Amino acid sequence: MAGLNPHAGEGGDLGTEEITIISPAVRELEKSAAATFSGPHPPDTVFQQTVEGEYDGVLCMYHDQGLIPLKLHAFDQGVNVTLGLPFVRTSPDHGTAFGIAGKGIARSDSMQAAIHMAATMLRTRR
Repeated sequence: MAGLNPHAGEGGDLGTEEITIISPAVRELEKSAAATFSGPHPPDTVFQQTVEGEYDGVLCMYHDQGLIPLKLHAFDQGVNVTLGLPFVRTSPDHGTAFGIAGKGIARSDSMQAAIHMAATMLRTRR
């Protein structure tokens, strides 16, 4: 799990949310989830560690924290998945692209990937 503050709060010197909120939440996830969770990790390095294979994914604190590295790594293939909803929600990582609508230059790769991901999630949903 990525931290909220720079360097995951530096032990409380740069914010206490990692100590008071995020760390207890990670411990709760560890108790109840089938997956393994760790953190909070410094958000400025956790994505590189994930690309290198140290982690399978990163749970982010807010929308842009997760989408910035995703767009850098896989802009035309990335899918945004919102977890915790009572329904499956995926979307292209690039958003609505209103700025290029109707110009015939939009790529559909990410939209296709989002639809495929939603279908896969629905098929494997418990």
